[in-house]
Amino acid sequence: MADAREGTPERIVSLLPSLTETVCALGLSDRLVGRSHECDHPAEVALLPPCTAPSFEPEGTSGEIDDRVRTLVERGLSVYRVDADRLAALRPDLILTQDHCAVCAASLDDVERAVATWVGGAPRVLSVAPSTLAGVWSSITAVAEACGVPDRGRELAAQLTDRITAVGEQTGALVPKPTVATIEWLEPLMTGGNWMPELVALAGGRNLFGTAGAHSPWTTWETIRSSDPDVILVVPCGFDLAQTRRELALLTDRPGFTELRANRAGRVALADGNAYFNRSGPRLVESVEILAEMLHPDHFEFGHRGRAWEPA
Repeated sequence: MADAREGTPERIVSLLPSLTETVCALGLSDRLVGRSHECDHPAEVALLPPCTAPSFEPEGTSGEIDDRVRTLVERGLSVYRVDADRLAALRPDLILTQDHCAVCAASLDDVERAVATWVGGAPRVLSVAPSTLAGVWSSITAVAEACGVPDRGRELAAQLTDRITAVGEQTGALVPKPTVATIEWLEPLMTGGNWMPELVALAGGRNLFGTAGAHSPWTTWETIRSSDPDVILVVPCGFDLAQTRRELALLTDRPGFTELRANRAGRVALADGNAYFNRSGPRLVESVEILAEMLHPDHFEFGHRGRAWEPA
């Protein structure tokens, strides 16, 4: 969508949690006037009016949520609603959204429908679709550019890259490198793709499933069981630690789980996927630190255990 307003945007609506975090990390939190229903970090953004809502009942088990979302997608319906009236009332100069995953957050199509009938100057809409770490850093610089602070964006991306590279340099010489299965959904089973294989490698592990830059793949229990990973990380998309703990029996009650190498060695772990691994923003750096603590506990202690992750 063309930018119909000139100058630096002073009123920003962010409809993706990672982009909200990015705007705040750029020192522009005072320009935010609206958010998505899922934006929750930093804590003060909760005071902003939400401009989206799920089109399905978000409570329930993994299987129930999956069924509801699949039904909407099969019917060609949007998984999320954008509140067009509230959006118009907020008068944003810039709206930030994504077109990477239609079931993760409000999409570019949803936003463009919401602003299609606006009279007068329409806001600029910036959509990002990162699927790798390089793509995440690029989205940060794109947001900074759109906000009129390109130097801040380049500086932030460089700082994050340096931090994550430093962990990778430390893990590079460590052996052995444990095999890792990352579970991004429990019913049905999904393993981690996109940037997840890169995170595992940087943290000193060998990723078993999923390809960097490709969407997270569905899998079967027999596939995971036959791989017998050294470490299993459970990070369901959009779940915090408490919700993941409640759903864990969907994995641990499966036949043969107790015999798996990871379980026998006490190397099954849960992490807050909603805050870290699933979010394509600045806290992917902390996600690498979390993984490094799990995979190489004798070498790393960043202070995330018990807060961002815990043993199963």
